[in-house]
Amino acid sequence: MTTLSDRDQRDLPTLRGSIPPLRAWLKTFLIGLCMGSADGVPGVSGGTIALIAGVYERLIAAITAVTPARIVRLLRALTPLDGGFAPRRALAELLEIDVWFLLSLVAGVGVAVVVVTRIVHVASQETPALLFGFFFGLIAASALVLLRGLSVETPFQAAAGVVGFLVAFLVSGVSTGGDGTGGSLLVVFVAGMIGVSAMILPGISGSLLLIILGQYTRMSTALSEFVDALIALATGGSVDDVTATGVPVVTFIVGGLVGLFTIARVVRRALDYNRRATLAFLVALVVGALRAPVVEVRREVGFSTDVVVAFAAAAVVGAAILLALDWYAVDLDLDKV
Repeated sequence: MTTLSDRDQRDLPTLRGSIPPLRAWLKTFLIGLCMGSADGVPGVSGGTIALIAGVYERLIAAITAVTPARIVRLLRALTPLDGGFAPRRALAELLEIDVWFLLSLVAGVGVAVVVVTRIVHVASQETPALLFGFFFGLIAASALVLLRGLSVETPFQAAAGVVGFLVAFLVSGVSTGGDGTGGSLLVVFVAGMIGVSAMILPGISGSLLLIILGQYTRMSTALSEFVDALIALATGGSVDDVTATGVPVVTFIVGGLVGLFTIARVVRRALDYNRRATLAFLVALVVGALRAPVVEVRREVGFSTDVVVAFAAAAVVGAAILLALDWYAVDLDLDKV
C-alpha cells in the first residue's frame, strides 16, 4: 500500500482551481455545437470543424490520453485501495485527459446531434427525396473537395482507393433490412464503432458511413423516439417505452465508445504507416457512397420525374452549402491530417 506525503498532497490539483472560466466553457460548447451539427449530416465532418476551430490536436490528445493504465489509476483513487479514497488524485488523472474540455465539447455535440436527428427523422418521413437529394449533394461536393487534396503516386495507393470505392459501393444500401429495423443490435454496435470513430477524422463523415451501413435513418429515428420517451416519462409516460427505445441508442453509444478508443487509434496508426494509401481508401469510401442516397430514395418512394427533379434540386443546394463552407472556412490539406 502506498500513501502520498503531505507535500505530494499539496501539489495535487483542487476542484475549484481546475475549473476553467465560463467563457472557455461557452467557447468549447459552441465548437461542440458546430461539430455535432456537422456530424449529424453526411458529407460534412466534425473533425473538419475541429480543425477549423483550432481544437483538433487538443481533441486527439485528450482521446489518446485515455489509456487502460490511467483508467485503473482513476478507479483506484476512487476506492479505499492504494492509500484510501483520494479525490484529488482522481482529479489529477481526469485533468490529464482534459476532462473539462471534453465534457463541454461532448455536451455541445450531444445537443446538436439531438436537434439534427430530429430534423432528419421528420424529413425522412415527409420528404425523403429532398432529404437524400440534399445528402447526395453534400457527399458529392465532399468527394470533390477531398479528391482535390489527394495525391496518388503508387499502384498500392491506387489499389487502396479501388478497394475503398468497391467496399462503399457494394455495401451502400445493402445493410438495411426490408422490415425497417436495419438489422440486429450487433449491427448497431458495429455501426457505432465505425461511425463515431470516423467522426473525429477531418474530411470523413461518420454519418456518411452510417448511410453506407444502412443505419443512418434507423439511428436518427431511434434517437428521436428515445428523446420523446424521456419527455413523456417526465409527464407520466411509461418506463417500458424508455427502455424499449433506449436499447438501440445505448448499444450505439457503447459501440461508439469502443470504436473511439480502438478503431480511431487503428486509423491513426494506418495514417502514420502509409498516409497516402489510407487516405486514398477513406476518400474512395466517400465516392462509392454516392450510391447510398439513390438506393434510399428508390426504396422509399421510387423514382419518377417529380422525384428526380426534387432530388436534383436538393443535391444542388447541398453541394453549394458544402462548397461554400470549404471556400470560406478551410482549404483542407490531407497531408496535414
